[in-house]
Amino acid sequence: MTTFLLVPGLFMGGWAWEAVAAELTARGHRAVPVTLPGLGEGVGGEAGGIGLADHTAEVVARLDAEGPGVVLVAHSYGIFPGLAAADRRAGLVDRVVLVDTGTPEDGESVRTALVGAGLGAADEAGLVPVPAEVAGLPAAESQRYRRLARPQPARTLSDRIELTGAWRTLPTTGVFCLENGLSLEVARALHATGDPRFAKLAEPGVTFFEMATGHLPNLSAPVELADVLIRASRGEGAGLFD
Repeated sequence: MTTFLLVPGLFMGGWAWEAVAAELTARGHRAVPVTLPGLGEGVGGEAGGIGLADHTAEVVARLDAEGPGVVLVAHSYGIFPGLAAADRRAGLVDRVVLVDTGTPEDGESVRTALVGAGLGAADEAGLVPVPAEVAGLPAAESQRYRRLARPQPARTLSDRIELTGAWRTLPTTGVFCLENGLSLEVARALHATGDPRFAKLAEPGVTFFEMATGHLPNLSAPVELADVLIRASRGEGAGLFD
């Protein structure tokens, strides 16, 4: 049995992992979806004071509670608190799985990194509103997203991540969603630039999967994503130049 700690992306709580978690559980694993502070039901304007450190602390607490051997899965924005937590608790993490996202460098924020492109401005309460349209979802999931998604605390997007580099020792898997533009081909091109930040892409223990879906595979293809996560936990997947 493997324990999967599931960290959601922008505007989403643990509800976004329900179908993935159900599939993982049905296949004999333990799934722990995370709802980050300020993104649960019943949260009001006070969420505007929440920052990246609060989200990181929540993931650290979950890692501490689950003990060693965790596969930490982070979708999109979730890589910021997820990677910061893995960096602090590297001894508790067996593998980091990045779902349709890259890895930030120490001192970067969502707003300064590429993943910050297209995000709206914060309102007077310090919250970034949920996008009006979400592409690539079945109608039922799109309606569910609009019903359950919550505004994102703006500080979580502008606060800068603090990394020591300890996470770089961890086995890592990238899951690329082809309809969103990420792919092995893109990863190879990034590695070919010679930029040190992309050197890890070709290291032993780093694997990749491609999924023919959009940016929210936990909603659009949960059974397929669960299968990919299980395979990733076993160290399966393609190497950068396979």
